[in-house]
Amino acid sequence: MVSMYVMVSPCILLPDLRAKGITREKDLEWFAHALQRCQKFGIQVIPLPCPETIYLGNDREPGMFLDRLDTKEFTDLLDSLENKVREIISERGEPLCIVGVNSSPTCGVNSTWFGPKGDPDAKRESRGAFLARFPDIPAIDVSAFSRYQVYLAAPLFSRSERRYNNQLADLLRRNYFEVYLPQDTGDDSCKRDRNAHKVIFDRNLAALAASDIVVAVIDGADADSGTAWEMGYAFSKGIPIIALRTDFRKAGYHEHVNLMLEHSSMLVHSEEDLVAALLFP
Repeated sequence: MVSMYVMVSPCILLPDLRAKGITREKDLEWFAHALQRCQKFGIQVIPLPCPETIYLGNDREPGMFLDRLDTKEFTDLLDSLENKVREIISERGEPLCIVGVNSSPTCGVNSTWFGPKGDPDAKRESRGAFLARFPDIPAIDVSAFSRYQVYLAAPLFSRSERRYNNQLADLLRRNYFEVYLPQDTGDDSCKRDRNAHKVIFDRNLAALAASDIVVAVIDGADADSGTAWEMGYAFSKGIPIIALRTDFRKAGYHEHVNLMLEHSSMLVHSEEDLVAALLFP
């Protein structure tokens, strides 16, 4: 059985491969969390070659594609490296995805410093020169891939609600997300005392604060009050929110649900769209 794997920009494993002075603490956090996700779910990590390092060396200044890499020699190098990567894919099967690093002239996923330097349009919304060689393989920026801890906010008071939440959590876990499910915390009966309430509140709040992203189920004539509170908290802390509404009813002519909830989140209408929004934001 072929083990699942991702291909990653090599600087995610070895940040010193990056051009001088461009690596921030946030970048290092993203790199570490992306690798933690792979370790947690048993995903093997296969580093891509680094065309810039091979061509320009380790001790290089930041630069743009047109200024230093737009040469026949570099194109020939990309041809050679692409063939090597294709050989790996031929032997192992396709990877789950390529994890790249946005803005890189070679490994950018959604953006790349194309150049020339000083041009107001030097940064383009496209893949870098190397990742562009693999349009058939899904690619995700490391900042997005590193966000895998999901807080699932949803109504949880009926058997059908809890069953749906479990199904949704299972779907997310199958797509390599770690899911915190509030209904698994504490006594779910109506006999809880104030101390039990405080324990549940504190646990949920800690999990919410530690989450990378919130998935909120907002079905119903009006969204569940606890879910709405969790969405408001997440928004205030800058935690991205994806709201799932499968309910066909609308709150207004231009509103699917309360406008404060809709405008504080990315709204999707199916489980398939939810997974797509999480994997490729």
